[in-house]
Amino acid sequence: MPLISVIIPLYNKDSIIKDTLNSVLHQSFTDYEIIVVNDGSTDTSEKIVTRFSDNRIILFNQLNKGAAAARNLGIEKSNGKLIAFLDADDYWYPNHLEELVKLYLRFPNCGSYCSRYKIQNSKENFTKPHFKGVSDDFYGVIPNYFRSNYPFKINITLNQIIPKKILLEMGCFSEEITNGQDLELWTKIAIEYPVALHDKTTAIYNYYVPNSLSKKDIRQMKLMNFNQFKKEELKNKDLKKFLDLHRIFYAIHYKIANENKLVQFYLQDVKSYNIPLKTKALFLLPSPILQKLLKLKHWLRNKGVDFTIYD
Repeated sequence: MPLISVIIPLYNKDSIIKDTLNSVLHQSFTDYEIIVVNDGSTDTSEKIVTRFSDNRIILFNQLNKGAAAARNLGIEKSNGKLIAFLDADDYWYPNHLEELVKLYLRFPNCGSYCSRYKIQNSKENFTKPHFKGVSDDFYGVIPNYFRSNYPFKINITLNQIIPKKILLEMGCFSEEITNGQDLELWTKIAIEYPVALHDKTTAIYNYYVPNSLSKKDIRQMKLMNFNQFKKEELKNKDLKKFLDLHRIFYAIHYKIANENKLVQFYLQDVKSYNIPLKTKALFLLPSPILQKLLKLKHWLRNKGVDFTIYD
């Protein structure tokens, strides 16, 4: 049995899936299998995968059900003790799995093991995330995950390995959610288990390709139910602030979409002291102005100027 199962959900990424698979096959750590779940692609993605002759690559096909269902099928079919996720348009450096396995062996009781990562905003520009209260050379178990998990996220889909037994314990990804399945799952894990962080950058998150919430109409999405964390929020003020920031994120996007009832729905549970002053100012602006500001933010990010309204 391999130590690691690498799970790649695949939907219409024929222009880049070859590079993604090669980034796994060129890993210095080799005790893994690659499970590609073709989520009903209508392009030549499946054919490209079948051209690889490496017997560690296993391809499964399903009707289009979304990334959460594809990842869950991959988990179900996996043989590894540890699970690593990689989207079909992201990239790992050759030392990615090796360094995360070292972190796992050093701190064997964690729920997630994360490396540092870079965000590719455009072909030329990258952002290096930073985390509150965590130095660039920190290596180990994060003292307070929820306090440190902004202004950037400590763990995203591609920069971590997770023990399979913990994913099964948490129920894997919620397939009924169309945006935020990963946020929900990482939150569940971090409530119950510590999270370890490496000091090396081993992955690239390809921001300028994926279907992120910030690039799509929020009215098309089914979002995470925050009520499931109400009891834990009462006991952990840092978890409360962490979730409030995401409630604010959803509320501001509903404001952009001029859905004011939903703005109030998400803000009603937010503590006022968790809303930064500049964010309060944004909620006073009309939707057309916010739409223009969002386009400006995307343009600046593509030019290498990155910022957040939540700190």
